[in-house]
Amino acid sequence: MSFSFEITKKSSEAPLARVGIIHTPHGDIHTPAFITVGTKATVKSLTVEDVSNYVGAQAVLANTYHLYLKPGDDLVLKHGGFAKMMGWSGPTFTDSGGFQVFSLGQAIGHGVSKIATSEEISKRETKEETSNHEKLAVIDDDGVTFKSIHDGSVHRFTPERSMQIQHNLGADIFFAFDECTSPLAPIEYQKEAIARTHAWAKRSLDEHKKLGVSVATGKQQALFGVVQGGAYEGLRKESATVLGGMDFDGYGIGGSFTKEDMATAVKWVNEILPENKPRHLLGIGEPMDMLLAIENGVDTFDCVSPTRIARNGALYTYDGRININNNQYKNDMSPISDDESWYTHKYTKAYLSHLFHSDEMLAATLASIHNLKFITQLVDDARQALVDDKFMEFKNSFIKRYYKK
Repeated sequence: MSFSFEITKKSSEAPLARVGIIHTPHGDIHTPAFITVGTKATVKSLTVEDVSNYVGAQAVLANTYHLYLKPGDDLVLKHGGFAKMMGWSGPTFTDSGGFQVFSLGQAIGHGVSKIATSEEISKRETKEETSNHEKLAVIDDDGVTFKSIHDGSVHRFTPERSMQIQHNLGADIFFAFDECTSPLAPIEYQKEAIARTHAWAKRSLDEHKKLGVSVATGKQQALFGVVQGGAYEGLRKESATVLGGMDFDGYGIGGSFTKEDMATAVKWVNEILPENKPRHLLGIGEPMDMLLAIENGVDTFDCVSPTRIARNGALYTYDGRININNNQYKNDMSPISDDESWYTHKYTKAYLSHLFHSDEMLAATLASIHNLKFITQLVDDARQALVDDKFMEFKNSFIKRYYKK
């Protein structure tokens, strides 16, 4: 089966929200959907059976930058792609490596992530950008030169090289090479960055068409363009217009946002992008952000947060996040999850607290299963609420309870 997307229902409450199905060579993804992140062809501390059976994930996303460095895309190719290497049989994504360019290059010295508050932006110092010799990645109009985080060796990504690597990795859906800027970057730099991103998008598309089907899987891959523009309405709309006019199979919404305006920025973009193509919000996993993005027309998401915070003992609950390391949970005999159908319902909070305090590896496994299940279920429930024409009621009810503190 080749790639296609169908909208099965449009929301009666939110004009941009919709329910759909992404058809891929390795199965369907019912949208909206949360895509589990397996950065290095593994979801940290979990087996693929855990991801499929206990989390209920529909698809997995791996990271181009990290797999290129270790074990190398040539070795992944020998396995028949990263999915076969890790034993995953369902749909797959790879990102372009663009976010790693951001985190190792322009963001160095800012100390911020993809989302900043307006207060952080207003406090941005006027000092000069970190000089190139202090960065692990240096960007020019042709591509990016960077040093390996493992041994300091020098490497170079261009749009063409990113496409070649991602063809070797063999994902069903992958992304054009882009530049993701800091949310604190001034508008002058944002303009330069989206000009590069648009030029790189065209080069990515040309190289993808030249390469044909994935050499790893023998299947046709779907290429998504990545909309950038920071928190600036004019730049976001320009990027959506330019990329929407290119022959991509779908679109990623990438880059940086102000925390208060993320949903608005997504709305700007999705009012312009072709309605009949899927839209993926890259690297956003806060529950409220996902619900607001669904309301504004996003179909799929990925984020490392559920597993990252799990390894430190933070758990999602419908009454907000808790830290299982706190003393109050040492003798808490209530189940980790309230839902009896979830795998983690069979374990108590006291047991999980014991595992963390004893530095047992199972602690990260159970916490990661729980958090991934929570986020996956949240998006699945949002999808059902759209089907039932009860999305706004569902969204408001969840937010009121989760953020009541």
